Amino acid sequence: MSDVADLMKMPEESIDMIAATSVLQQQAADIRTKTINWASYMQSQMISQEDYQCISALDNSKAAYLQSNPAQAVKTLLNLLSHVSKDSTIQYIMVMIDDLLQEDRSRVDIFHEYCAKRKECVWGPFLNLLNRQDGFIVNMSSRILAKLACWGHEMMPKSDLNFYLQFLKDQLTVQCKIYISEMTALSKRIQTIIIHSNGNDKGSSNHLDLVQFLKYREQAAEAGKTSNEYIQSVARCLQMMLRIDEYRFAFVGVDGISTLVRILSSRVNFQVQYQLVFCLWVLTFNPLLATKMNKFTVIPILADILNDCAKEKVTRIILGVFRNLIEKPTDAQVAKEHCIAMVQCKVLKQLSILEQRRFDDEDISADVEFLTEKLQNSVQDLSSFDEYATELRSARLEWSPVHKSAKFWRENAQRLNEKNYELLRILVHLLETSKDPIILSVACYDIGEYVRHYPRGKHVLEQLGGKQIVMQLLGHEDPNVRYEALLAVQKLMVHNWEYLGKQLEKENETQKQGSAAISGKA
Repeated sequence: MSDVADLMKMPEESIDMIAATSVLQQQAADIRTKTINWASYMQSQMISQEDYQCISALDNSKAAYLQSNPAQAVKTLLNLLSHVSKDSTIQYIMVMIDDLLQEDRSRVDIFHEYCAKRKECVWGPFLNLLNRQDGFIVNMSSRILAKLACWGHEMMPKSDLNFYLQFLKDQLTVQCKIYISEMTALSKRIQTIIIHSNGNDKGSSNHLDLVQFLKYREQAAEAGKTSNEYIQSVARCLQMMLRIDEYRFAFVGVDGISTLVRILSSRVNFQVQYQLVFCLWVLTFNPLLATKMNKFTVIPILADILNDCAKEKVTRIILGVFRNLIEKPTDAQVAKEHCIAMVQCKVLKQLSILEQRRFDDEDISADVEFLTEKLQNSVQDLSSFDEYATELRSARLEWSPVHKSAKFWRENAQRLNEKNYELLRILVHLLETSKDPIILSVACYDIGEYVRHYPRGKHVLEQLGGKQIVMQLLGHEDPNVRYEALLAVQKLMVHNWEYLGKQLEKENETQKQGSAAISGKA
């Protein structure tokens, strides 16, 4: 994979900034063909004579007028955004501004320089438009903000940046929910039609069902097209923003990585998968972020996508993330933990499958070779505790051999206390939040073994709130969870009795010694 410095020089089309046949691009093409009656705006005194002359000139010849009157062009465009309220006119102005910037990136500096001289905020007009109801205006405004933030010499101020990144994050969440809801509704309708057609032998009825099926599919495709396009539009803005290091940390600050991972774990299409994984890939070029990345369970989610993925570009970008997670962290132990996490998520198996395939992209073959070597080396050095810790951090507990090994718990139970009880806290957190019966069962078993092999285990567990959670799981709907919770509680109680027994033995010894001393004196 090319370095992020090379990425900065890439044309936007190379990173899927906008698809030629996208909904937004089609809307923009339609808007360009419209004619706005600027004279009526001037006659009703909504715009000045100066702005009327400028916008008319821009309509006739954008490039020529902008070259000779750059400051006036920016002034007029920003004035119009402030004084015009009609959606169709705002759409027209937004398309004009976006076209000006797309044709020549250096024009971003014209906007910055004009606003700096007048001590005005270039971001304000576009940030305000993010609150409009019209989806096209909102997405075009977001696009323009990304270009102003990334293509010029001026960085977006912190307060505006946080607002904008929060907007992008929220839009991703909302639009994905809409898209998934629409796709789920389609799936249910199709299922109903199939069940109905299977239970019906009449040919005419089957024909009717087929027509209905095609009709529903077409309707859902149209309904999902717009929401999916808006997801891609927001993702394109993030693809631009996250290539700049200062913006990356701000994005992490608004909990952006969690949002990307959550959406990737849902049923989004391959294009959205590619764009969001691209965002993660760019983030991993920063060593500090690459070090922290798997705390967001990035590796398990990407391993799942890699396993199911059929698109070469999605495969390529996931391998790029994995490579960065090994290469970029400055701490060798972190890189080792990432390798072990990949092994546990069955990435080695997937790499062996990829080795058998032929790819047009040489980067894929190079990354497969690199990752295979690193992961195989990590397997050779893997201790049972490393394996256990990595599995626990991945939040994907299963009945792997270490859990049932008495030798493992005798030697390692106390190590759950390391780093301020990091691993024990993860176990308690899983008991509290997981819905998976297997994870809950394994976590209950591990808690029991920890208490059985570490003398102060019960006391520590009570402090972390784990004992109460285990007790609550005695009423869980799954019989296996109830069984393992019961065993864990029994180990807690046995530990209590053993402790009391030892205390009684000590007291008896003390009493005997006291009696012997008294007898001696007598």
